[in-house]
Amino acid sequence: MILVPSNGTISLDDTDKKILNAIQLDFPLVHKPFKELGDDLGIKEEDVIKRIKRLQAEGAIRRIGPIISTKKTGGVSTLVALKAPAGRVDEIAQIINGYDEVSHNYLRPAEFNIWFTLSAESEMRMHEILREIGERTGCEVMNLPTKRLFKIGVKFDIR
Repeated sequence: MILVPSNGTISLDDTDKKILNAIQLDFPLVHKPFKELGDDLGIKEEDVIKRIKRLQAEGAIRRIGPIISTKKTGGVSTLVALKAPAGRVDEIAQIINGYDEVSHNYLRPAEFNIWFTLSAESEMRMHEILREIGERTGCEVMNLPTKRLFKIGVKFDIR
């Protein structure tokens, strides 16, 4: 069993655990990735897809997708903190989430309580979005650009 705070407890069998361990760092970049995963794990492609869909629905998998280096593709990114009144957090999070350039946001127990990452094609577009979010929410926005990058790889050993 694995505990997922947002959805409670999820029951995992050995096959679920093998799939979760396999997809974390070495997701196959081929035409039929789920078939390759199934071949590697000794299960059918359809079963891999069915299990992954269930694991997503239950909250064990949030997202399967690439992590793209904004800097290497010519773009810019930043961490942003926003000071939102407690009664407007959901409304403001929806405004923030309305921008394709925002990958995720989260709530923190602090004066600046909504934090999010923003990646844009240019400095000009990034500052335009920050200005718009400030205007649309009426909240103070703090831009926290990266000064020094530390990349930490994480792989969970699911047993």
